[in-house]
Amino acid sequence: MTSVGLVFFPLDQQLELWEAHWSEGLAKEASWLSGVLPSFEQAEETFARIGHLSMSDSTIWRRARRWGEGFRQVEKERQAAANRVAQLGEVGPSPVKAVERMGVGIDGAKIHIRQEGWKELKVGCVFDIEVRLIFDPETKEHLEQGHAVNHSYVAHLGGPERFGELLWAAAQQRGWEQHYDTQAVGDGAPWIWNLVNFHFYDSLQTIDYYHASEHLHQAADLLYPTDPEAAQRWLNRNETRLFQGHADQIAANLAQAASGHSQRHKDLRTEADYFGKHKRRMQYLEFREEGYPIGSGMVESEAKQFKARFCGPGMRWSREGAERLIPIRAAIMSHQFDTLWPIVYNLPQN
Repeated sequence: MTSVGLVFFPLDQQLELWEAHWSEGLAKEASWLSGVLPSFEQAEETFARIGHLSMSDSTIWRRARRWGEGFRQVEKERQAAANRVAQLGEVGPSPVKAVERMGVGIDGAKIHIRQEGWKELKVGCVFDIEVRLIFDPETKEHLEQGHAVNHSYVAHLGGPERFGELLWAAAQQRGWEQHYDTQAVGDGAPWIWNLVNFHFYDSLQTIDYYHASEHLHQAADLLYPTDPEAAQRWLNRNETRLFQGHADQIAANLAQAASGHSQRHKDLRTEADYFGKHKRRMQYLEFREEGYPIGSGMVESEAKQFKARFCGPGMRWSREGAERLIPIRAAIMSHQFDTLWPIVYNLPQN
């Protein structure tokens, strides 16, 4: 008689065998919860409370890792399609143009990568520009103002070259080249405007008003570090100048002030250079009158939405783990998760 011994598979093989029997719907919801909730632990609690399913956070993470790679593959295919169109000099297919203007917004956020430290996650969005009537409480009139609507997002943990290709592919997917009036919004980071000049060179360039206003506050504190009332008066005057498009005057005043401050000369000079360098991107009154949004924190908000998922208390990510969850988060924020899921689910598994 032949004796057959029991075979015990390693735990990871047992888990893979069990997870292979997941329904598509269960895999989809696990991936969605991974991207929308602040942690895998909360996804586990949600499954238990609402779905009455006992599923560990590590199991949910394995599903997100698997399907996140699929979302990343879809991103690569879109980028390749955009590059093919560019090489052929053709205009890519796009939906019927429902709006006259489009824009892109660009920002960065820091997330902690194990064994690497804090790394910048570059975030971009593509949006339509819609003009709406807004009530102005000061003038008591209704004014037409441009607003960014219908956002779609991309993000990349790495250099600006690859990120720029992803953002350009997303813009192409939305029919960017069918729009003659376009806008690029960002802060003062040099990599942003290098990217814009390469991919979106004919777009109206705009420093997000929120970021410019932050620099004004910093300048006021530098000029009057011990006199908050004087700092506020200076700020009030120069906020008006900034909005009216006189960043060059602000730059000149700060440069003059820097020459008389030995201790704060370098910092004041930095602020003067910021306003001087970006003055053509700070014509806010003109931009608003022409129906373009001026930002007011729009770009900052994009990065914060990604940080909400990746920068919770004590969170440390492996590079692979972050890179696989980022496209899931982007698809959810873009309201494209349900549309992309069938494509992702039916990709050949390596």
